[in-house]
Amino acid sequence: MTQTPPYLVGLVGTGVTPSLTPAMHMAEARALGLDYVYRTIDLTTLGLAPDQLPDILTWARRLGFDALNITHPCKRLVVEYLDRIDPIAAALGSVNTVLFTEDGQVGYNTDTTGFETAFRTGLPGAPVDHVTMLGAGGAGSAVADALLRVGTRRLTVVDLDGGRAEELATDLAGRHAADVDFAAPDALPRLLASASGLVHCTPTGMKEHPGTPFSPDLLRPDLWVADIVYRPLDTALLQAAREAGCATLDGGRMAVHQAVDAFRLITGLTPDPDRMIRHFHSLVAPHEVLA
Repeated sequence: MTQTPPYLVGLVGTGVTPSLTPAMHMAEARALGLDYVYRTIDLTTLGLAPDQLPDILTWARRLGFDALNITHPCKRLVVEYLDRIDPIAAALGSVNTVLFTEDGQVGYNTDTTGFETAFRTGLPGAPVDHVTMLGAGGAGSAVADALLRVGTRRLTVVDLDGGRAEELATDLAGRHAADVDFAAPDALPRLLASASGLVHCTPTGMKEHPGTPFSPDLLRPDLWVADIVYRPLDTALLQAAREAGCATLDGGRMAVHQAVDAFRLITGLTPDPDRMIRHFHSLVAPHEVLA
């Protein structure tokens, strides 16, 4: 029997030390009988700046890393240092997984594929005639692309930064055969009165940003609500949505499925998503907040 070589993987970003991703990857690797080490490369802890990313990539490759996951604030910065980029990641202009291969450094985006799978499995059959998405940052860009791939016919991007919302809407409309527009937060009462669903892609709901991103009075029973925040897993928005009778999707599924896709890219093996979801839930309590 041929021995599988050990894997060495890292996570690059600011404040990534508490991330659950290393634990998820290593637990699944153990279940598959792989020798797999996953370490955080926390720019904050190490006193490194995002503009040192080229050096980090160089040294990671020299030190024998097989791959790196990339998170804030480096997902867009890393693109120019890659030799090849998957078409989906190239369209987004954002990469969260870099493989070190014989042909060079190759980039992928599993945030967008992770949300797509999370939506298809977590809200199967949910109507996507008109979806309102709150938040036009990097996460919103990945989620929006996934929403349009699952068949959303009209997508409205809402953000406090009107210019950012317009820029994302214009980019999406140029790449997808769908009606994509943008609006300011004060349009939410009108938008949510007729939307099929809402996806929340801002930090509101996390420990540092408690509460809900808008008045729960705007929720109605035939509106589905998805939140990409996963710590806490059961956000104030999701609690309010359930109380209003909405179907909901928590951020845990996206967190797990982006890890599933990255693991598959790194190892070439198909992990067990259900097992990874169970392990994820053992790591994070429903109302957990970061200490």
